[in-house]
Amino acid sequence: MLEIREIYKDYEGQPLLRGLTFHLGPRETICLLGPSGSGKSTLLRLIAGLETPERGRILWDGRDLASTPAHMRDFGLVFQDYALFPHLNVFENVAFGLRMRGIAQTAVDARVREVMAIVDLPGFEARGVTELSGGEQQRVALARALAPRPRLLMFDEPLGALDRALREGLLDQLRVILHQTGIPAIYVTHDQEEAFSIADRVLLLHDGVIVRQGRPADVWADPRSAWAAEFLGLGNVVPARLLKPASRVETPYGIFAFRCPHKHRPGDEISVLLRPADSKKAGVIRARVRDSVFRQDGFRVTLDGGLHFDLVRSVEIGSRISIPVAVECLGPHPEEHG
Repeated sequence: MLEIREIYKDYEGQPLLRGLTFHLGPRETICLLGPSGSGKSTLLRLIAGLETPERGRILWDGRDLASTPAHMRDFGLVFQDYALFPHLNVFENVAFGLRMRGIAQTAVDARVREVMAIVDLPGFEARGVTELSGGEQQRVALARALAPRPRLLMFDEPLGALDRALREGLLDQLRVILHQTGIPAIYVTHDQEEAFSIADRVLLLHDGVIVRQGRPADVWADPRSAWAAEFLGLGNVVPARLLKPASRVETPYGIFAFRCPHKHRPGDEISVLLRPADSKKAGVIRARVRDSVFRQDGFRVTLDGGLHFDLVRSVEIGSRISIPVAVECLGPHPEEHG
């Protein structure tokens, strides 16, 4: 399938992508997740053939695509702004790619009806695209991408312009469509909820490199770096110093029992992640409550010192509470190990 090998790309004279390497398997959906400006959309344009890398290779089934123009790659792209033709009705928009390939009219008619049913818009063919809601326009854009039976689908922040309810509904529908069609897909977003909902595998992109990849549950359980933990909002990332014996670690919030798979020595400066824990063996944070804010699934509680925890029950501001925490190693502290 798709292979990305050591891709480098500069933007305005500065490195944007720095040696990216990954693969996409049959029927797999991967998500490139990262902040704005991390190079996610540029990578899609490179794969689509709309831009050229400084160096590196993009291969499909072992064949280098460098000499294959964009319109010959059989890849479908779905954008945040839909990119529909406002002067054409829904049918003509969906049929556009088929017509460009010289497909017979009867086959075009049949395929348009088929993909309109897939995206749950049967009977919309004669409507003007400007008459549709944002969610309906995005489904038309998806139908247009599906119509030529692409061997790869790519989504560039496709739900970014929609409100939360529409996003959730379309995300569920998109996941079902990808499973039904079996088309491999690359999904780009800065929204971790979208990424973890739709991806078979998540790739975290930061400063032009992939800092963590794996199944959503594995990435969530083991971020492996301070940046990944902070970006995903997994808990409190704090500096720490390994004590002797190496089963204890000192933080600004106390000394905790500690187990780490990395090879550290007493005195090493590291970063650790503090998460709420149920275990009786967990360490305990004791502090005064500075703030408590209601959220749909509980309360975000901020303690003196800036630590924050998501709790099920409300606590009184100004009270002192104890929170059991698990301490997880995230590797060398970045201030000490640039």
